[in-house]
Amino acid sequence: MKRLAHTFKTICLFTIFIATTTMAIAQTGLTAQQWQEDLEFLQNTVHQEYPFLFKKISAEEWDAKVEELHKAIPDMQEHEIFVGLARMVAAFEYGHTILGFWEKKVDITHMPVVLYYYDDGIYIQGAHKDHGDILGAKIIEIEGVTPDKALELMRPAIPAENDQFVKGYGIRYLTSPEFLHAQGLMKEYKKEIDLKLEKDGQIFEKTVATVPFEFIPGNYG
Repeated sequence: MKRLAHTFKTICLFTIFIATTTMAIAQTGLTAQQWQEDLEFLQNTVHQEYPFLFKKISAEEWDAKVEELHKAIPDMQEHEIFVGLARMVAAFEYGHTILGFWEKKVDITHMPVVLYYYDDGIYIQGAHKDHGDILGAKIIEIEGVTPDKALELMRPAIPAENDQFVKGYGIRYLTSPEFLHAQGLMKEYKKEIDLKLEKDGQIFEKTVATVPFEFIPGNYG
């Protein structure tokens, strides 16, 4: 019972930490200095309250990443800074540890589709009615990059404990131009994503406009 109580307390404290941190950093119109101060707050809080996070990455390695981001912030766009912060949290590769981009404090958009990673590739399993022509299509390229390469480039920003979780959950990040641009997949930031698709034996290209982020039903059970 003592171990269970301690575990529950840890989960509660960590949930509060993530919620508080998200509230602190997820604001629009911040200056570069304010973003840097929030990054410092995140760094100090992790070291003081949550050192158990340093399992798959050492404190020294993580601090080096933080310092690199800190220096880069003045030359970054807001979505790039936010994704940079997401990388800092994802670097722990610790379950249920994520920067809540769905809070809508920063302008995060996505394609209105549901992706699924099958044995032979990533398919569009669900799509908004306006994009019925791409439903069931296999993704050949995203912004000129193959899906596997895209996931490789996106991996540092995906809060996942292992590669299987990336395939099951991380593919959602492929639908966001903010993440695609910040991670170098999209050369110039824009609110639409260029796809090369295959459906019914035909290969075709499609540009999908993105919409403000909303959770799309993607579970069938």
